[in-house]
Amino acid sequence: MGEQYGGDHQDFRGGEFNGPFTAKAEYHQHGPAPTALDALPPKVAGFTGRGDQLGELLGAFDPDGGEAPGAVLVAAVSGLGGIGKTALAVEAAHAACDKGWFPGGVLFVNLHGYDDDRVTAEQALETLLRGLGTPPEHIPNGVDARAALYRSVLAARERELGAVLVLADNASAAEQVRPLHPGGARHRLLATSRSKLPQLGARLLPLGELSPEEAYDLLDRALRIAAPGDARVANESEAAAELALLCGHLPLALQIAAALLVLDRDKPVAELVLELAESGDRLLHLDDGERSVRAAFDLSYRRLSAEQARLLRLLALAPGPEVTAEVVAALDGADAAPVRVLDALCRAHLVERGRGRGRWRLHDLVRVFGVGVVRGDAGLWEEGETARERVLGFYHRWADAADGRLRWLPGMPEPERFVDRAGALAWLDSERAGLVAVVQWAREERYAPIAVRLSQCLGEYLDWRRAFDDKITVCGVAREAAYRAGDQVGEAIAWDSLGIALQQTGRVEEAIDVHTRACDLYQATGERQGEAIAWNNLGFALQLRGRAGEAVDAHTRARSLFQIVGDRPREAIAWTSLGSALQEVSRAGEAIDAHTRARDLYQAVGDRLHEAISWNNLGNALGATGRVEEAIEAYEKTLEGIREFEDWYGTGLTLSNLALAYEDAARPAEARTRYLQSADAYTRANAPTEAARARTRAEAITP
Repeated sequence: MGEQYGGDHQDFRGGEFNGPFTAKAEYHQHGPAPTALDALPPKVAGFTGRGDQLGELLGAFDPDGGEAPGAVLVAAVSGLGGIGKTALAVEAAHAACDKGWFPGGVLFVNLHGYDDDRVTAEQALETLLRGLGTPPEHIPNGVDARAALYRSVLAARERELGAVLVLADNASAAEQVRPLHPGGARHRLLATSRSKLPQLGARLLPLGELSPEEAYDLLDRALRIAAPGDARVANESEAAAELALLCGHLPLALQIAAALLVLDRDKPVAELVLELAESGDRLLHLDDGERSVRAAFDLSYRRLSAEQARLLRLLALAPGPEVTAEVVAALDGADAAPVRVLDALCRAHLVERGRGRGRWRLHDLVRVFGVGVVRGDAGLWEEGETARERVLGFYHRWADAADGRLRWLPGMPEPERFVDRAGALAWLDSERAGLVAVVQWAREERYAPIAVRLSQCLGEYLDWRRAFDDKITVCGVAREAAYRAGDQVGEAIAWDSLGIALQQTGRVEEAIDVHTRACDLYQATGERQGEAIAWNNLGFALQLRGRAGEAVDAHTRARSLFQIVGDRPREAIAWTSLGSALQEVSRAGEAIDAHTRARDLYQAVGDRLHEAISWNNLGNALGATGRVEEAIEAYEKTLEGIREFEDWYGTGLTLSNLALAYEDAARPAEARTRYLQSADAYTRANAPTEAARARTRAEAITP
């Protein structure tokens, strides 16, 4: 074998070899080790939005802030899988480099925190040291030794060239990132993670979904990047907005949806919307062959503990957009919500804080993912169904108690839990979305009986809050379920309650038909009290349609039936209704007598709210006969009586009536004041049309 020449000199003496070779001679002349200080990935094509977050990151990067007290040396972007953490971090890093803030270069390392074989801090330090040009044989073993060398090399580079930015992507734990702290005052470390990393002492930037406008822009840009003339998003703006909503405004889902449209240039946006909306599993469609929303979520799900995974699955089955601690406890089958587990899920961005403390929500697509996990396993499915039964039972128990408090009169049994109307209303307000959602479980045979009963507990409350759209939804579902079950009484209750909501939304002809159906069903079952209620409600609808003579007959029939069954509170309601109808047919004297009978009955049964309302109706009848001063006194009695009930719609109505009476009494200043007060009350009652009308009347009065 020949000798190897490596540029060194062998030991020649007098031109002769000094003995034979016993080994080959080698010499390694090392040049500078290669560096990877321009390792920043390219920007994500079509990046849009995130202006505030981008500004916050650039503020944290700025090396000129490094000497300031409380300087931010480390920032951590966290969020749900697919939310766009890496895209934002890379965009911010490029922007910082464009400003010349990091002349020493940018290091990038992917920590693969959610893969089966994640990168350890020791491995990451080796990657970074090699990127800084450290020869492999000079890299020591052990995380502490490597971290010390890493900081030393960075310090030398800062002296020679300037600050360095280190981007550590896809961390799953603080222990992966903490040793990567670059030291010094001018270097910066930016980490991304699906989990919040409060242990780092970093500027924490949780990332949420895009705004609807940003999501729309992302879709449009993605299509135009592939084909500049592709204007499908602009041409189908409503469908595009619906597509963005179905994608949960999640960047990954939006990018996949855009890719599906790019692959099929002839596919209308509306067609993809229909496919997603009608699919039993949206995530099945949000897969373009390379990227999958389900796969992204599954990486996070697999890292959960057993109790965390169980609670996430149960939360996916909860009704409504967010849940209170009580509902979480019912799902979990415990006395109290497992706050520790919820906090862990929040740190993992699989659960989000709702509006206010003690409320939680899931991103829409996380909910779809959780339901998919449950459906894929018979044992998990039964666990979920049992949890839903607990939730439905919880809602029925307390809605029934709250409804009992709203209807309570002296002498009645005290309802559970709620000591006053305010407490009952506060609970119902807090749980309203969930209550409306859980009633819709009546479409499933397993839950129909109790869901129908729950719907009957919500009528008084939804009327009080004037939530008529919700009431139409609730009553419609309950009616269908009662019909399927052959429950004629339940069906009649639902029809009658639906009629009230239809009246209040201006659909009076439909309301008349609906109340007539309720009367027929009650008659068929011999349920006389229910029949009386239906006749009275039919009378209201007939009045609204201008059929006051027929309304008098309906209310008279209702009053007689209430007298027969001995229901004095509802007899008072029928007298009130009859008085209004009599006034419509110009039988003012009889109307005054009817409203007086109603007032006296309300006083007798201790119903202060309806007693106050009867004073308002009596004031109307008195005013119609020219007894204006008596009418004014009656309206003032109403305002005095309803003050404690926070009935803002009734307050607005009475104040408007009072203003009219002051106009009739030639007292314009007082009339104008009452109109303005009426407008404020209507506004608080979420009645903008009535509020605007009251303001217009106030402005029309000449002082």
